[in-house]
Amino acid sequence: MTSTPGVGPVMAWTLLAQLRELGQLSRQKIANLVGVAPLNRDSGTVRGHRSIWGGRASVRQVLYMSAVSGVRWNPTLKAVYQHLIGNGKPTKVALVACMRKLLVYLNAMVRDQAPWQVQSVA
Repeated sequence: MTSTPGVGPVMAWTLLAQLRELGQLSRQKIANLVGVAPLNRDSGTVRGHRSIWGGRASVRQVLYMSAVSGVRWNPTLKAVYQHLIGNGKPTKVALVACMRKLLVYLNAMVRDQAPWQVQSVA
């Protein structure tokens, strides 16, 4: 995992210790487990604002700092972040999207037992 730009030893150890399901769940389930999946706040006919909540807060906190670093040093996350900012998304929304993207990449890396490869951004 530490072959990924933006992921250091603290992030790797936190995922190994507190997220044992990494590599075994789908991308939607792992994002929901950590709490970076957008969840609805709907009730009856009222459609609320989508936001992230729940999940494992300690993992989410470390993932946030890793995403901040990744947006600066990881070319894939940087491209995703710049694309979202260019489309008018607020900076925090773009950063949370990068958190989710980084978690999905790490999940796939652990599942496939593969090191980091630069991902194409489409």
